[in-house]
Amino acid sequence: MSHTSAPVPLTSAAGSPLKGTIRVPGDKSISHRSLMFGALAVGRTTVQGLLESEDVLATADAMRAVGAKIEKQDDGSYTVDGIGLGSLLEPQGVIDFGNAGTGVRLTMGIFGSHNIAATFVGDASLSKRPMGRVLNPLREMGTNVIARDGDRLPASIRGAEQALPITYRVPMPSAQVKSAVLLAGLNAPGVTTVIEPIATRDHTEKMLKGFGADISVSLNEAGERVIKLTGQPELKPQDIDVPADPSSAAFPIVAALIVPGSDVTIENVMLNEHRTGIITTLIEMGGDIELLNKRSAGGEEVADIRVKHSKLKGIMVPAKRAPSMIDEYPVLAIAAAFAEGDTFMPGLEELRVKESDRLAAVARGLEANGIPCIETEDTLTVTGSASDIGGGTVVTHLDHRIAMSFLILGIAAHKPVTVDDGAVIATSFPTFTSLFEKLGAKISANSSEAA
Repeated sequence: MSHTSAPVPLTSAAGSPLKGTIRVPGDKSISHRSLMFGALAVGRTTVQGLLESEDVLATADAMRAVGAKIEKQDDGSYTVDGIGLGSLLEPQGVIDFGNAGTGVRLTMGIFGSHNIAATFVGDASLSKRPMGRVLNPLREMGTNVIARDGDRLPASIRGAEQALPITYRVPMPSAQVKSAVLLAGLNAPGVTTVIEPIATRDHTEKMLKGFGADISVSLNEAGERVIKLTGQPELKPQDIDVPADPSSAAFPIVAALIVPGSDVTIENVMLNEHRTGIITTLIEMGGDIELLNKRSAGGEEVADIRVKHSKLKGIMVPAKRAPSMIDEYPVLAIAAAFAEGDTFMPGLEELRVKESDRLAAVARGLEANGIPCIETEDTLTVTGSASDIGGGTVVTHLDHRIAMSFLILGIAAHKPVTVDDGAVIATSFPTFTSLFEKLGAKISANSSEAA
């Protein structure tokens, strides 16, 4: 279902315990980067387990637009025949990223240091999101930018004939900004340096090293991460097996914790230390979560995660943990609704500039379903409610994580919960409904409203 299609309301309701073993889709961060880095390498990269979501397929189209050959094979894998750094062709049309914030920001970094012109557009949600955080360092590197007021999409860029390497201190915890600067630095002569005061997910650094880039990470005297990248390497193609997305795994994990009698195993989930804040938090809340068969795959630690229904308690989630679980706060709020006492979540200002104002969207959704909460500019407090919750309709604001989180609420609530648009879920988790039905959940289309 395309992000431009008519809304499809979905309703979830309590039913039997959730039971079974599932595998959620491949990690979105790894999937985006596999296509991008494969396009910048010389030769053929093979990708197993690619997340076939609208976001990732938009990245594939963007890489095709500059000359890479990307094809799906009969065994389900994807091959990427790269064209090499410095050899990007100028795209013939606009680059439409739909709802994909990661895709558009990282691609701006890649294109911004090549002497080509490109115009980026997105859907109504993406067009509201701030792009200046990426465009400003690109301007420092010599990229010309024409963008809508507030540095929002549509935006057109032309890369410099020779990009300038820069030293850039990331002003907010954002893996997208860090990655965009590093990817621009790939085609700049000399050393590009990114200083990261608060560590964020490090897939870009790990994967660039795997593709043969000259990149190093150290800590300075202030304890900040200092990433140095030497530009204009020859990237080497790789064989990549994409592990399961921990952000997607968060939904069945929380569902199993809050639905009585549940026992669910999610296979092959990536456990990158910068992505596991949600698991740490849920265990602190009393969640029965086991990490089984830990192993290494493609430079990342993975494990099978077994989750059983648990009696949760409210806690204070450390603000410093936010970068490692920023996308999981909506579903954490659902877990908090079933915990005893208050769960206090500070340091959430970044949620204001996601696919929607996620902080406000979560608070309104909780209120619509009878769950007490307090929202401030950068915090959310949720008071667990033991009785009479659910029964509301949630406005998703074209945000896939809002839609999925409140469908999880309905699976455990006393009354069914409806989200105004389930079609947006396809941007990151196309198999969401079918996987939950396999576990025994009740999720159905509201055909009368959808019509």
